Amino acid sequence: MNLIGKIIGNRYEILEEVGNGGMATVFKAKDHVLNRYVAVKVLKDEYTTDTDFIKRFNTEAQSAAGLSHANIVSIYDVGYEEEKNLYYIVMELVKGKTLKQIIKKDGVISWKWAVNIAMQIASALEEAHKNGIVHRDIKPHNIIITEDGIAKVTDFGIAKAVSNSTITAFGTTIGSVHYFSPEQAKGGITDAKSDLYSLGVVMFEMLTGKVPFDADTPVSVALKHMQEEPKEPIEINKNIPIAINQIVVKAMRKEPTERYQSATEMLKDLAKALKDPDGDFVIIENKDGEYTRVMKAVKTEKEDSKQKGKFFKKHPKVKILIFIIALILIFLLVFFGTKLALDGGIKVKVEVPNLVNMTLSEAESKAQSFGLKIESEEVASSEVDAGKIISQEPEFKENAEKVEKDTTIKVIVSKGPETFELPSFIGKKVDEAREMATSMGITLIEEIKTSPTVEQGYIIGQETAEGTIVKSGDEVKVQVSSGAEKTKVPYVIGMDEGTANATLVNANLKANITYINDKEKENGKVISQSVESGKEVETGTTVDITVNKIEKEEKTIKLILENVPEVAKSSENENSTNTTGKESNTAILTLIVNGNKKISEKSVTVGKSADLGTITGSGKQKIEIRITQNGQTKSITDEIDIDEYDNNATCYISDR
Repeated sequence: MNLIGKIIGNRYEILEEVGNGGMATVFKAKDHVLNRYVAVKVLKDEYTTDTDFIKRFNTEAQSAAGLSHANIVSIYDVGYEEEKNLYYIVMELVKGKTLKQIIKKDGVISWKWAVNIAMQIASALEEAHKNGIVHRDIKPHNIIITEDGIAKVTDFGIAKAVSNSTITAFGTTIGSVHYFSPEQAKGGITDAKSDLYSLGVVMFEMLTGKVPFDADTPVSVALKHMQEEPKEPIEINKNIPIAINQIVVKAMRKEPTERYQSATEMLKDLAKALKDPDGDFVIIENKDGEYTRVMKAVKTEKEDSKQKGKFFKKHPKVKILIFIIALILIFLLVFFGTKLALDGGIKVKVEVPNLVNMTLSEAESKAQSFGLKIESEEVASSEVDAGKIISQEPEFKENAEKVEKDTTIKVIVSKGPETFELPSFIGKKVDEAREMATSMGITLIEEIKTSPTVEQGYIIGQETAEGTIVKSGDEVKVQVSSGAEKTKVPYVIGMDEGTANATLVNANLKANITYINDKEKENGKVISQSVESGKEVETGTTVDITVNKIEKEEKTIKLILENVPEVAKSSENENSTNTTGKESNTAILTLIVNGNKKISEKSVTVGKSADLGTITGSGKQKIEIRITQNGQTKSITDEIDIDEYDNNATCYISDR
């Protein structure tokens, strides 16, 4: 169905198609109620016949409409057009490119920019997960990067309804299967950790330019997600720092319990990685909660003996060499044992306990029980509670080498987040503000707002006032200018003055009207406009329009009443003879032009023409001539268009 030019929901005018996916077609539209441009996503026909899907779709979309976050595309409205059988979602119109388009164009994305994008996506997921909403279809196609470099995640809450209806129809989910979590591929239960797996795949693609698993069919790709371990991204791109590599590896663990357990946890590691990209702080554990490590295969004593026998038969000289080395070792053992005894005996060694996250007093008590000492130093930290131990040296490692008794363990104790006065971000470019925020350890929450006075990309406001005491880890909301709001100039040439003015006002523009007198063009119509139609300008811009207003030339014409009619004879004349022997043949004449008396009580002769004088003006004039005779009055009315006469011409009026 062609929707271009149609209005749905009695308010959204469909202007053009801007995208087409497996589930829906996206259009740019004009909201005539709020006078703004929006994106309208219209579901394809194959989904509108599935009643279960429609029910899930409405529930999920309504839930997602409650999300409000700088990195989430806002949902404004969800509707159904019964006449056209259209289910649609009205969303924020975002100008930019999808992350998939950027990856296709640029290939590998720099690790810093990739981490920046991943942090924004994780921040969006953190907000959604707090509200009980799981996306289930995180992929580069659903992430839009605006012209200001802001990542916006779309299709929140909708993916669940789609995946439930299409999980077995891989033909319709081919765009998503490369980003499925193993539990999604199995058709199992999905939760927030499934989104984090998909985010790990997105990071893998940004850093390497390719997806971790690919095959000829979607089913084969899904099986690889379930059964195969992906290459580490650092094996493909040697420029990836170790911490970034480990974050991707942890996010893509097969078992959900071995991944990041929340978007907040992943955000913390991403923030650390920006400051310390080569740090060894990413903890990857196995199913038992232990660190993953590689172990050699254990051979039986019998197998070992057989192998040794075969070896010595082939290499008899090696057996002699081993015998000599054994004698030397025995000598050294006796020598150093004697020396050790003379020096005071054997030193007692103990294990190093894990003191991280303990208080200093708890650590001292624990160390004392192992026969060890504590030396402490305090540093600021936004990630570890005040009074708790951040790290220790020597570090705690399972099966690590023991240390001598009375060894001193150096511990770093958190004194809480570092506090400072918040500077003003207003007037700064958003990139500069982001760098300042990163250096201070705070997070900027960016809100886009139009401004008629501030250039796009500059900070125009901040929620927390300058000088407020904040600490590292805090969030500060700022407003970023998107420039002045734009509107398209309508075409008003050929309209009358009032219609043209109203059309410009409805488009949030102003009209400055000038007039010309051109007899060769249509009177009262707009003949030119200063800004061509279709051009985008700032709202409130003044458009000069020229209206043709023909001024009429005033003329003077002479009026003659032909053959003044007789009104009535005197009753005396009818019944008797006049003393003079003559009847009265005069009458009194009154001329009224446009309701105003021009001539009053002029005596004229009946039956003869009467000179009524002249009138001056233009256009149509209403003429009334009142003739009074013998006490009775008669009126002659006419309408004269002066423009039809030459100047000083004569107009003859008659009672016909």
